[in-house]
Amino acid sequence: MKSYLSLIPISARRRRRQNRMTLLCIIFAVFLVTAIFSVADMGVRMEQARLTEKHAQDFSFGAIMDTSMGQTLFLSGVGLFVLILLAGVLMISGSINSTVAQRTKFFGMMRCIGMSRQQLKRFVRLEALNWCKTAIPIGVVLGTVCTWVLCAILRFVVKEEFTAIPLFGISPIGIISGVVMGLVTVLLAARAPAKQAAKVSPMAAVSGNTENTSRVRRPVRVGVLPIEISLGTHHAMSARKNLILMTGSFALSIILFLTFSVLLDFVGYLLPQSVAAADITITDEAGVTGINCISPETVETIRGMDGVKNIFGRRSIFDVPAELGQEGLPRVVDLFSFDDFDLTALKKDGRLRKGSDLSKVYGDNGSVLVICDPDAPLRKGDTIRVDGQALSIAGLLKHDLFSEDGLSHGRVSIIASSETFVRLTGVTDYSTVMVQTAGDVTDGDVAAISGVLDEGTALRDEREGRTSGTYTAFVLCVYGFLAIIAMVTLLNIMNSISMSVSAKSRQYGAMRAVGMEGGQVTKMIAAEAVTYALAGCVIGCVVGLVLGRMLYSLLIDGRFPYAVWTIPVSRLLIVVVFVAAATLAAIHAPAKRMREMAVTETINEL
Repeated sequence: MKSYLSLIPISARRRRRQNRMTLLCIIFAVFLVTAIFSVADMGVRMEQARLTEKHAQDFSFGAIMDTSMGQTLFLSGVGLFVLILLAGVLMISGSINSTVAQRTKFFGMMRCIGMSRQQLKRFVRLEALNWCKTAIPIGVVLGTVCTWVLCAILRFVVKEEFTAIPLFGISPIGIISGVVMGLVTVLLAARAPAKQAAKVSPMAAVSGNTENTSRVRRPVRVGVLPIEISLGTHHAMSARKNLILMTGSFALSIILFLTFSVLLDFVGYLLPQSVAAADITITDEAGVTGINCISPETVETIRGMDGVKNIFGRRSIFDVPAELGQEGLPRVVDLFSFDDFDLTALKKDGRLRKGSDLSKVYGDNGSVLVICDPDAPLRKGDTIRVDGQALSIAGLLKHDLFSEDGLSHGRVSIIASSETFVRLTGVTDYSTVMVQTAGDVTDGDVAAISGVLDEGTALRDEREGRTSGTYTAFVLCVYGFLAIIAMVTLLNIMNSISMSVSAKSRQYGAMRAVGMEGGQVTKMIAAEAVTYALAGCVIGCVVGLVLGRMLYSLLIDGRFPYAVWTIPVSRLLIVVVFVAAATLAAIHAPAKRMREMAVTETINEL
């Protein structure tokens, strides 16, 4: 052995099993950053090719970054880089910290043979960098392969605007970003453990004590809790660094989940998806709304044509005299008719306010849906009169479907079933007809539909404007990112608690020797894990909700005035389930190992 640094590869081989989680965390960070920046690079190349073809001139990277898509990709990439960096530092630091805690005797022996504090720091840092030789190449390769798979899915499954995205492209930006992420994360994560290792005294080589050697000023307070629960909670609270790292692992995953979920809300407002989204729209030739000029016979003819999956229509009459029964409300309303399919879509799309009863609107039941300002005094169950005929309000919509900003601006709109509308007005022709096409529809089929239209009407082909593929791709990417975060967080927590238990094996052995049963040991380990989980859950939920609300205000409130933020109860329930599952999974293996180990073995464990 030429120098003490020669111990690094030897230590890596001997502690291969203990180092698996650290390697996995580095691979995870490099993989995510490589994949994210590579996909973004492919998106920029696609946009560059599109602009070059459209304007017949070459566009540089700087020109692409001036576009809204380029800026969105850049800001998203930077934000994800920072979040992954934080997650990686916390996870890797926790793993290295646990490794250092288990090797107190080793570091004490190194001090005994003359190693200085600075050399110990250097040893821990270089040991951490040694893992990068394996983890970074694996992460880069996995990230590149993942990029190829995602690009193939976007090109051949999602299609739409992604049909020109490059396949099997190698992104230097993605690879460099992944390598930088791996190195920076490891160096930052190794700082605190390196300082901890440097503080080990030569006396530790003699005692082999891996625990906190500060003098105990008072015994553990038992109170009403059993002694094993009190001891487990004390173990968690006494090691502050470990408490911060473990709590941070739980909290950060929760914060990431709650904040990234806001992006799903944002894209939902930005690219609203509807069951009733049309591929073809037929209206008045002049584009004037409110002109009912499409006959029911034409609708039935189109219904039986090739390439038509579904067809439904709307009728509309504006400024219909009405008595709304409240002072200050307008005396005229806009009246619309929706087919049954269109009405059902309102419920499936979540556009109805809480308490609305859509079942009363179908058919000629005299019940309608109302669109009005949120502060309007109209409520479910109120009776209004439209053109002299009484109607009952069965429900209200969350926002105005017929305005650009989603606000009613003082107007009141009424949506009735086709049967109710015809009875009220006597009008049977449609003002707008919407067609949903089959997957194998051709341009010839669309031309055939255009050929049977009534005089004075026009067809607008909106197939190229579909956003469902973009929405699906974005949602899958976000959920995939959160799933990987959750998986690695779970594995890190399980590994950290297991290593924490191993570091205290002498204590558990002593307790077993004085009569503590295996079940009590399990409860002690469970109490320690639950302490981490509860602290992380509370901090994560509070901080996650605050950051989520801030992000909601930044992204959504200013752009969509009708949007209303509410506490995401369903997401909080998901958080609780995840924390409970992670805690149970983290308890099982180390508790079983402690129960099965002989008392003499645990006492002699180093």
